Amino acid sequence: MRRAMRWMGAATALSLALGATAARAWVGTDGPPPPAAPVPAIGRAWPVGVRPPVLRGWEPPATVYGPGHRGVDVGASAGEPVRAVAAGRVSYAGRVAGRGVVSVALAGTDLRTTYEPVTATVQKGEVVAAGEVVGTVEPGGAHCGARSCVHWGLLRGDVYVDPLLLLPPWLRDRGPSRLLPVWGVPLP
Repeated sequence: MRRAMRWMGAATALSLALGATAARAWVGTDGPPPPAAPVPAIGRAWPVGVRPPVLRGWEPPATVYGPGHRGVDVGASAGEPVRAVAAGRVSYAGRVAGRGVVSVALAGTDLRTTYEPVTATVQKGEVVAAGEVVGTVEPGGAHCGARSCVHWGLLRGDVYVDPLLLLPPWLRDRGPSRLLPVWGVPLP
């Protein structure tokens, strides 16, 4: 009986500290969180470049606090502009654990993107359009080893989601080949 009461006291404290939803998800299961609503493909631009290399992909954790990769690392050069993937409002622009972070709440959704390490060129509360510059890639950092990159994350509430799902197939994939006219060549 005392053990049960001690456990209930610990669970209550955890619930208060983490919030009821996060505590319930962690205490009640060993598996991944239940599937959420699908992510709409509303992205209109990559965060850096035109089609940057994905250095490390999405690796969802098996449990809420388990190991995994809660985003996508895309190759980028220091000083390169970082763009908003979709339209929204800047919910955070500042430093976290010594790194620059920009977070954008996506318009018309319950989703939020994050980009780091980024020196912000926007401020909290600003409305940004898809493709608008929100900052520049910070030099250094050990997240991608010797190579510079941007960690791009996507959250629905407190749950991380694969950010590549925001991009429509025509932007995510290379797409079909297109034949272009050849001028000045005689017909056979």
